Formats: sequence, C-alpha cells, structure tokens
Amino acid sequence: MQANRLYFIDAVRAFAILMMLQGHFIDTLLDPVYRDSTNTAYKIWSYFRGITAPTFFTISGLVFTYLLLRANEKGNDKPRIRKGLFRGLLLLGIGYSLRINLISWLSGYFNTYFLVIDVLQCIGLSLIILVCLHVLFKQYSYLFSVILAIIGCLCFVSEPLYRNLVIENLPLVIANYMTKVNGSVFTILPWFGYSAFGAFISTVFFRHAHRSRFKIFTILSFFLIGYLLMYHSSWVLLKLYSITDIELFKRSADYNYLFTRLGNVLILFGIFYSLERFLKQSIIARIGEKTLSMYVIHFIILYGSFTGYGLKRWFSKSLEPTEAIIGALCFIVIVCVISFHYAKTNHFVYSVASKISGLFKRS
Repeated sequence: MQANRLYFIDAVRAFAILMMLQGHFIDTLLDPVYRDSTNTAYKIWSYFRGITAPTFFTISGLVFTYLLLRANEKGNDKPRIRKGLFRGLLLLGIGYSLRINLISWLSGYFNTYFLVIDVLQCIGLSLIILVCLHVLFKQYSYLFSVILAIIGCLCFVSEPLYRNLVIENLPLVIANYMTKVNGSVFTILPWFGYSAFGAFISTVFFRHAHRSRFKIFTILSFFLIGYLLMYHSSWVLLKLYSITDIELFKRSADYNYLFTRLGNVLILFGIFYSLERFLKQSIIARIGEKTLSMYVIHFIILYGSFTGYGLKRWFSKSLEPTEAIIGALCFIVIVCVISFHYAKTNHFVYSVASKISGLFKRS
C-alpha cells in the first residue's frame, strides 16, 4: 500500500488539483458569452470540471482512513488521531482565513463573507467525522466498512431532502455547513458521502492489498463499478422506488449526479492505478504531494485572499477562450513553481501551523 499511497493516490490528487486550477481560472475569468452548453469543447471541459471536487473528497477519505487503520494495526493510533483532528481543524482555519479581506477589516468594514463554506472546511470537518467514526468502530473492522458504505449511500439518496434547505434559526457559522442560501460553495451534505466512500475503499485496500491478484481485481472492479454507477445507478434507484414505493428513490434518480460522479471517480482511480508503474517518482506524483499549498497559493493569486487584489478583480468574466486557455496554462505553471520552491510540501503548511499552535500553548 505504501507504493499505492505514493504513486497511485498522489497521481489522482495531482490530476484533481490541476483540474481545479484550470477550472477555477477559466470559470472565473471566461466571458459568459462563450459559455455555450451546446459547444462540444465547453461541454467536455464542464464535465471534467465536475469530477474535481468528488475526486478530492473521495481521495482524502481514502488516504486519511487508511493511515488511521495502519496506525491502529500497530496498536498506537492515538498520535494519528490527534494529528487527524489537528489537520481537520487546520483545514477549517485555512478555509475561513482565505476569505478574509484584511484591508477591509482594517478600514472598519466587516461582512459575513468569510463565513462562507468552501472545499477546505468541508474536507476538514469530514476528517474530524472520520476520526470519530474510527474511534467508535475501530474494534469492529467489518462493521466499520458497512457503516461507511451506508453513510455514503444515505448522504447521496437523501440529497433531495436538503437540496434547497433554508435554515434561519441557527448562527451562520453553523447553518452555512448545511445550506447554500448564504453563499456557501459546498455543504457537508452530500459531500461527506464521497469521503465516506473513500474511507470504505481504504478498508478494502487495508485488508486485501497484500494479496497477489489484488491489483488486477481492484482495477477491474473500479472500471466495472464505475461504469455501473455512471449508466445504471438511476435505473437501480427507480427499481427500488417501484419495489418500495418510497418517493425519495424516484426523486434521487431524477437528479442523480452524486452516484454518477462517484462512478467517474472510480473510473479515474482505475486509470491511474493501472498506470501506476509509469508514475513512480514522476512530476505528477510530486505535484500530488503539494495539493494544500497549491490550493492556498492559487486562492490568493486568483481571488485576492487577505488583500482583495487578485486576478478576479481585474479580469473577471472578460477573457476570450484562447486567452483563458493560455492564461490557465500559465496560471498552473506559476502556482506549481511557487509551490515547489517556496512551499516544499504540504508538510510546510502543517509545520508552520504546529509552531503557531505551540506558541499559543506556551502562552
């Protein structure tokens, strides 16, 4: 699994972060007149952009839970639990801080924009939830797997119930995790479902990765299950509706993007897992080790975190397709260069946060 962790998993993360960089750049700066849903190139771009977030959530659940399981097997998972909780809280803190405009704050203008929930907060909270589930079920390995699969299914199937949820009686800092009406980009539901499915996959890897034919069987399973989720999950939901007469199954089938995207992710896993031997010590694997620092750097450059001065301020919705494509490629290169030379790995971010928290403890 160590080889898988370094090459297969990091390659998937590299793909996701690169898709996110170009996706955010083009979506933020492309002139709306060119957003033609009938254009083949735009449709392909939009489709692949939709895979990015599900991949991030799934792979984060897979990696994080596998490390917990491995630590538990050695009989000492407490340090890993503490580290997991710290990283979850760190992601929450970074997610909030990236939407702070210090210049506005210093001038006396405050708004609730920094309370909007984005991918980092949802992943951070997902990691904390996974830690709690691990603590509850670590003595019951197979039950842990079943619980994760059930939670993932429930998050997806129940999506129509909270799709347009409005919460008025809770503070924004809490309500924004459940509703998008205040501007949140992501909410913990249904997105924790992907983390739960990723954690479920990690339990399979943990139990069976040592077997001789595990890799080929897993690759085939990724492709087969991915295909079934993409093209037949709606049929299954409708079949469940016809059997049980539960309206929720029909409503879920009518807008079945969650299971479909999970199928996309599994196909992606299958592709990178089958190409793993070509990815060893490649630039792709190295990029996959730096996803957090690249996310932070791209947010500052594109959206103007802390100052309000980013590319969005000057070029929002103004670029032609050629300009957007060339700009996105340059943007990716710049973010990668900064990340490689000034933030050596994600460990850089974690170590800085650890030192800061240590200062608070001593004080």
